[in-house]
Amino acid sequence: MNHAVRHIGLDQTCDVWPESAAWFIGSAFLTGTLLELSTHPKPGLVTPRSNGAHRDMNLQTFMVSSAAIAPCLYQCAQAGLAHFGAEQALLPVIRGIGSRYEARLLAATNGINTQRGLLFSAGILSGVAGLVMRDRPLSNAEELFELTAAMTKGLCQRELGMLGDQEPKTAGEKLYRQYGVLGIRGEVEAGFPTVRAAGLPALRSARERAASLPTLLLHTLISLMSTTEDTTVLWRGGLSALDFVRDAARRILDLGGAMSDEGMAAIAALDAECIARNISPGGSADLLAITVGVDALLGGHLPSPIAVDTLHTPDGAPAP
Repeated sequence: MNHAVRHIGLDQTCDVWPESAAWFIGSAFLTGTLLELSTHPKPGLVTPRSNGAHRDMNLQTFMVSSAAIAPCLYQCAQAGLAHFGAEQALLPVIRGIGSRYEARLLAATNGINTQRGLLFSAGILSGVAGLVMRDRPLSNAEELFELTAAMTKGLCQRELGMLGDQEPKTAGEKLYRQYGVLGIRGEVEAGFPTVRAAGLPALRSARERAASLPTLLLHTLISLMSTTEDTTVLWRGGLSALDFVRDAARRILDLGGAMSDEGMAAIAALDAECIARNISPGGSADLLAITVGVDALLGGHLPSPIAVDTLHTPDGAPAP
């Protein structure tokens, strides 16, 4: 394959060869991964200043796992760029790459599951983005999500619906058996409806209001928490915990989310409550990384990491 791929960048139009396109795609999702990790405060989640509700992982655990999975994103993008034929034929290629890097993730963390859900969803999206950019620029998120849904059609039925009397092995299989939830597989097969309806609109709204980068990320996370069918929360606390997290996030949004003093105070209170209840909305955190990655693919401008927050300081106190 020797034809150029055209990408509309942040500030200019440039021609890049397929290898560079793969780096661009992988870097977009790695950006989302690292910015999610750096966000503080995140209710119940690991941040640079807190282990949240976790006793077996911290910031450095996520740093080594992020480093371990980063090459997977580029390789999945390369697979998409090199693929010709039906889009569903790309899925087993992507899953094969992801399986190898899942093993590397677990080896890097001594068996701790930090980002397996993110590896699955970001790997698939990287492959789909490569498939699109092989022939044309990626023009909008809907194009990416619709092709993702087409590529993964039937995934939940094949991997969850066909369990029958088999003993479920993974957390996702066990939660499907217990609650009927589809988890990240369902999110992917449906074309990331939570990112479409909650993540990207919140990110864009915060950007339009000139929020700082920490505020934009936190506001987007709370919006995702308000609607995500978060299997990490379900695993730790059942349906009552999921209802609690969603309801609390919706109340925070009613207060203005991370873009108001009242919302920030409520986020701090929710963080303390999640830690006390041993609740961690890890599924929402993964979707925050996906949201930022998709926005980056589309050339979205993020606020400067060192810009003064016109709304709040990173700690949540009003800016001076």
